[in-house]
Amino acid sequence: MTLALEPSEPSVLRPLLRLAVPIVLANLLQTGYQITDAFWVGRLGAAAVAAVSVSFPVTFLMIALGGGLAVAGATLTAQYAGARDQAMVDHVAAQTMIMVVGTSVVLGSVGVALAPLILKAIGVAPEVYAEALGFLRVSFVGLIFVFAFAMFQALMRGVGRAVAPLVIVAGTVVLNFALDPLLIFGWGPVPAFGVMGAALATLGTQGLATLAAIVLLWRGTYGIRVTPAGLKPDLAYIRRAFRLGFPASIELSARAVGLIVLSFLVTSFGTVTLAAYGIGANVLQVVTIPALGLSTAAAALVGQSIGAGQVERAARTTRLAGALGFMVLTLVGIAAAAAAPAIVGFFVSGDPAVVAEGGRFIRIMAPAWGFIALQLTVVSTFRAAGTMVAAMVLALVSQWVLQFPLAYVLSRPQVLGTAGLWWSFPVTNVLTALAAIGWYLRGDWTTMRLTGTVPAGTAQVIVEAITEDGLPRV
Repeated sequence: MTLALEPSEPSVLRPLLRLAVPIVLANLLQTGYQITDAFWVGRLGAAAVAAVSVSFPVTFLMIALGGGLAVAGATLTAQYAGARDQAMVDHVAAQTMIMVVGTSVVLGSVGVALAPLILKAIGVAPEVYAEALGFLRVSFVGLIFVFAFAMFQALMRGVGRAVAPLVIVAGTVVLNFALDPLLIFGWGPVPAFGVMGAALATLGTQGLATLAAIVLLWRGTYGIRVTPAGLKPDLAYIRRAFRLGFPASIELSARAVGLIVLSFLVTSFGTVTLAAYGIGANVLQVVTIPALGLSTAAAALVGQSIGAGQVERAARTTRLAGALGFMVLTLVGIAAAAAAPAIVGFFVSGDPAVVAEGGRFIRIMAPAWGFIALQLTVVSTFRAAGTMVAAMVLALVSQWVLQFPLAYVLSRPQVLGTAGLWWSFPVTNVLTALAAIGWYLRGDWTTMRLTGTVPAGTAQVIVEAITEDGLPRV
């Protein structure tokens, strides 16, 4: 097994792109929340940008703790879709909804209560604390909507229906663009909420997105139907989903805790460095969207192919997605490195120190972005196959064996100083990608199937459906 493209590779190109394009567009639009927030909050100054920057890893941790359940639901949905088992597709969706909503309520409540302690533990500067607390608490309240809509997106992608989330996200991003300046700066009877206004705008629009998602699932409009009977807890399935999703939660949490620990380190360098880090992280989030879309689409097709007994097709999908993602992100990284000061200046035009430091961050990390695409694709394949432990181990190694130790050592004054923080990113990305490819080549993931025996004739039906229509229909 190799990562080289084969003559038959184009047979998976059309379905991959047909699924990836709406996913990429939806992710770009959803990133519009962060871009819009960053743009308007940046007009409040470096302290406001730092408040959002320090809050993001904490919120991400809470999302990661429950994120494994959505990953498990998406994996099982894709494999049951591949096996053409509509009853189980619907059942998985309903049970995933129960687990995700319940988990989000618990984690959100804990987050609201512990927010002051979390920020004090991180050691945020006094001028950042008040704004960060308001932003963080509103973000925790909105976790239920973040979880629910993320679940909807994962389920839709699992059955190859990525257009519905795209339409919903497009509408809410436009609304968020209008609400952000209104709630941040105030107008007429609407008071100025400052940084917290960005979180309030996101809370309202994501609530509307979640409502639309629930209506579509209830009506069964796009291949999945949730009924009142399906919402009765199935303890056997819930135990199975927790076992499958637990390593995924550990994986996502390891990445989130790694970001928090890195934030501790970055915070010690002062507000300018923290603001530069926040802007660089936003840029990284945007530019990785094409690779993330390809890897997510690949995961859906890999899961469907494995469910249909077509392991070789799953392997070809992974190779193609990885190669495309690597080429695209490498080219984007080179362009971003060349335009780094202008990119940072878009977010904080009035602070030359932040522009200079943020520009240095982007110039250092951007050329290695292609390796992020390789890592995302391989890890998505592991998840789609149900090999969650591999993805978990790679995340633990990436964050705790590589990135944080490297950032700590390289950032010492006698080594590279602040630049050492930034150099930890490309070094970690390259080494983690190579480790992921090595694990992929072992082939362990090809032995996984979560749906049992494939009914006779199903494999050929799925292959024809994917090849002719671009998406499997369930």
